[in-house]
Amino acid sequence: MAKALSQLPPPDHQLLVLMLKWITLAPLIGAIINGLFGKRLGEKVVGAIACGSVAVSAVLAFLSFNQLIHAPKDANDVRRITEHFFTWISVGNFQADFAYLLDPLSGIYILFITGVGLLIHIYAVGYMHGDPGFYRFFAYLNLFMFMMLTLVLGDNLLLLFVGWEGVGLCSYLLIGFFTKWNVAGDASKKAFIVNRIGDFGFMIATFLVFTTFGTISFVTKNIGGHEVASFLTQVSAPTIAAGGVLTAIALLLFVGATGKSAQIPLFVWLPDAMAGPTPVSALIHAATMVTAGVYLTARCSAVVVKSPTAMTVIAIIGAATAIFAATIGLAQNDIKKVLAYSTVSQLGYMFLACGVGAFAAGIFHVMTHAFFKALLFLGAGSVIHGAHDEQDMRKMGGFRKYMPFTFGTMFVGWLAISGFPLLSGFFSKDEILWKTWSTEALPHVWGFPLSKILWGIAALTALLTAIYMTRMMVMTFWGEERFGKSHGDDHGHASHGHDDHGHGHGKPHESGWLMVGPLVVLAVLSLFGGFVGVPAAMGGSNHFEHFLEPVIAHAQPHGAAAAHAPAAGDAHGAAPAEQHAATTAAPAVKVEEHHDTTTELALAGFSILLGLIGIGVGFAVFGKNPLKPMPKLLEDKYKIDELYDEVVVHPIETLSREGLWKIVDVKIIDGVVNGTAKLFGGVSGVLRYTQTGFARNYAAVILVGAIAIIGYFGYIALR
Repeated sequence: MAKALSQLPPPDHQLLVLMLKWITLAPLIGAIINGLFGKRLGEKVVGAIACGSVAVSAVLAFLSFNQLIHAPKDANDVRRITEHFFTWISVGNFQADFAYLLDPLSGIYILFITGVGLLIHIYAVGYMHGDPGFYRFFAYLNLFMFMMLTLVLGDNLLLLFVGWEGVGLCSYLLIGFFTKWNVAGDASKKAFIVNRIGDFGFMIATFLVFTTFGTISFVTKNIGGHEVASFLTQVSAPTIAAGGVLTAIALLLFVGATGKSAQIPLFVWLPDAMAGPTPVSALIHAATMVTAGVYLTARCSAVVVKSPTAMTVIAIIGAATAIFAATIGLAQNDIKKVLAYSTVSQLGYMFLACGVGAFAAGIFHVMTHAFFKALLFLGAGSVIHGAHDEQDMRKMGGFRKYMPFTFGTMFVGWLAISGFPLLSGFFSKDEILWKTWSTEALPHVWGFPLSKILWGIAALTALLTAIYMTRMMVMTFWGEERFGKSHGDDHGHASHGHDDHGHGHGKPHESGWLMVGPLVVLAVLSLFGGFVGVPAAMGGSNHFEHFLEPVIAHAQPHGAAAAHAPAAGDAHGAAPAEQHAATTAAPAVKVEEHHDTTTELALAGFSILLGLIGIGVGFAVFGKNPLKPMPKLLEDKYKIDELYDEVVVHPIETLSREGLWKIVDVKIIDGVVNGTAKLFGGVSGVLRYTQTGFARNYAAVILVGAIAIIGYFGYIALR
């Protein structure tokens, strides 16, 4: 991809400035037009504006990426383009600019955000046809695109946080899009509240970054007449690591990431978010927004690698989330819930990669996951649309002959996520497994390398992924036709609401080309998208990793950070080039290359075997009996929601009602306010008796007062 784009002529600087602006502004303008006037414009015009604005962003994103490839390298050997639009906040030593940073990391993100986003917008035109909120839906979707692009292009933590909160707001609006369904409203509130917990950690981390480094920028800035290096380059300075500040910053940033990217313990909102329309699930909750936490971790990798504690925590949480969500996915019957838990599991894979120092592998999986998971979600939407809004796989079966294009494209997505050789998911997942096995960035547990334990968990997760995805395909497309039959299930789900959740009893049908076309494109990307990251052991050169390498910090062997701690000095005055070198120095120690290649190929073969075994087990177990009962505990999702209700939600509700409301609010606050009013009312009641309306009473009071004054001064004079 990069090689093909490099053949294009580079645009001049002024044109690039316009492109960076309009990459974000185009969908914002689309959101404003559709939001204000869409109700009177009609579906065709609204759809054209929404898709056209994202198409503009996509074209400009590819042209900007081409310019990035042609850009000269700076002193840190990084191709980077920055554009300052205006100073947003300047108070004392604090400065936050509205400025964009285009480098290899943000460049990759804007490509798949706009590219996959455009395909999903086109799909949504067909999917949402006839919905009374059609214009509102696309206004929200365009607004999301603006916020997501702001998130990845922002050149400082505060501007990134604006996009971060913006995508959270859009997620809330889109999950609760079907306002008449309580399940959608509850899910949107749950997503909003759970994400606020993570966002609190992000905010504290931002405050710590500023107090520690004097800046929150990702690039060197001129503040107060002198240059201040970015905190990512200052991170190699002196006494910071010894004080544990970097560990605190890294862990707090990860708290934010666990909320946005649905990791333990803040993962509970994502499965419920499937109450929103399926295009929302594909764009926001599979391909883009939920990977924002991975982006934040990779962007701040220079901080993360300085804290062995943070890296260990991230790796363990990622692996635990991956296996935990995969086991739940085995027993779900709602087709979108299967994919939701699959997303949580795959996000765990990405954080596992970050935790072992393989940030590039994590971002590689972000990209390939965007292809095959968007494909699977949109394919599921096509199934739901063609099955008259049915989402329960127990009421499907045999859809292959009714939906040949949907089946064919989802077939590709199924093989890709299962790790089938040479498909996109195989390369990225195998890279994570290899990096986990070979890393030296993690400690030993009872004398055994933690990396090997986590590799075993990740390998088991890969096996389970192939099994539950095969179960989903078998229940949906193979076997006897079960549509129209009842299974006595009271599962709750929200469809796209075209017939008020009425489950029609007609035969399933294929979707129109507005929906099938994007599926075909995503299937092609799922087939070939992984070839940009073929590792050297398999005959490639891993262009993807080499492209990202200049902006990603290298992990040191566990325990090496303290041994190589730099001498004390001024954190704000160190030379950026020297600091960048210190940040990326001391990569994990490698064993002999031949041994590495042999081991890597052996593990790749083992992962292929795991995927094939998983597919085989899936067919063996569910092929003859698609409705095979699964463990109730897995079907009930380990009752985590019920546990959270009892341990967190209900106690907080009780404390709020019985303590904060009835005592603090009613008795203390209202008591003080009402008591003050009663006090003055009582005093007023007494004083009103002095106002009798009789002149003789007032004359008597004046006489008494005069006598009192004369008596007082007479007493003073006699003394």
